[in-house]
Amino acid sequence: MKGTPKGLRLQIGIFGRRNVGKSSFLNVLTNQQVSIVSSTPGTTTDPVEKAMELLPIGPVLFIDTAGIDDLGALGEMRIEKSLKAIERSDVAAVITEAGYWGDFEEELLTRLAREKVPVIVIFNKVDLAEPTRKVTEKLDKKEVPWMTAVASEGIGIDAFKRLLLEILPDDFIASRPIVGDLIDPGETIVLVVPIDKEAPRGRLILPQVQTIRDILDHNGCSLIVKEGNLSGALKNLKNPPALVVTDSQAFQTVARDTPEDIPLTSFSILFARFKGDLATFAAGVLAIDSLEPGDRVLISEACTHHPIGDDIGRVQIPKMLTRRVGHKIDFNVVAGHDFPDNLEKYNLVIHCGSCMFNRREVLSRIMQCSRAGVPITNYGITLAYCLGIFKRALAPFPEVNSILEKQAVY
Repeated sequence: MKGTPKGLRLQIGIFGRRNVGKSSFLNVLTNQQVSIVSSTPGTTTDPVEKAMELLPIGPVLFIDTAGIDDLGALGEMRIEKSLKAIERSDVAAVITEAGYWGDFEEELLTRLAREKVPVIVIFNKVDLAEPTRKVTEKLDKKEVPWMTAVASEGIGIDAFKRLLLEILPDDFIASRPIVGDLIDPGETIVLVVPIDKEAPRGRLILPQVQTIRDILDHNGCSLIVKEGNLSGALKNLKNPPALVVTDSQAFQTVARDTPEDIPLTSFSILFARFKGDLATFAAGVLAIDSLEPGDRVLISEACTHHPIGDDIGRVQIPKMLTRRVGHKIDFNVVAGHDFPDNLEKYNLVIHCGSCMFNRREVLSRIMQCSRAGVPITNYGITLAYCLGIFKRALAPFPEVNSILEKQAVY
């Protein structure tokens, strides 16, 4: 379980005012001193993350946040970071002191409901006071589960686990396949894996590893080759593969070397479906041909790695887009969990494959773009579109093609 990537863990955000026992509750849950506990308000500043295995649920990531009632200019920045954590929380625990319920808690519930994040309310310190009946009845009416706890004594942990199991998102319980639903048992998928300069020496990058595991989980066979060996590998196969999947950076070469009767797509497009919403991303890429001189495009990366000289998001895609539209475009880049609030100033958002994010955060970003009226797509779909292999790259996903055909895209 220790090796489970962060993006595949159930991410549990812990929210509340200062000094209500958020950090104490996390420390008891993890049986470790993850967060500093102090009677001084505002001890937790930036969100603190702790990955662990929470039985019987499995691999999870707890996110302990600063108090939403923090004070001063620095406090406002802490609050902003705390609320940003909602975007990547699969579920949320709102902790408050028993006997107290105010505007901060109401605002949190409203925001979590708007973002469609399941929530558990925890009334802590019930050894000092009990939650009022007026508040608990209001929560019951809203169908928000609640419980009581004394975090300092470890009371309430079992109740929290029981409620957590009840509100777990369906996507976590019934895990989504990356590629396994596109093949029958025993069929072969060819994975074209260029040696990525940004990957640690001796390793494959995460989307490649996860795709291999998904093929094995669905009783398929994977043949892994570098782009220069694809033609020879296809000739050596007795039967054509069910699918060829390539790194987006080798799309043009692989499309040339793969016969038209063999389905072709990319890791990035598979992850557009696995982590986000493929139909939304596919429709969003069409905005490229409407870009005017001076329009703004946001390049959004999940990773915070040091970019190489020919980085796909910072170099290759901007160069390719500029060549396609024939005029200057203003590109901005954000990385990690940073995502601007003023999306209205952008004409298009192009996101990476999001292998380091959970699906919740990707869907949150899609919703934010939708509210702002800004189309969003991803790296692999953008490259396929600019290279003229958009329709072929989406052909393995007939449900998406039918949606696009109804919109008279082709």
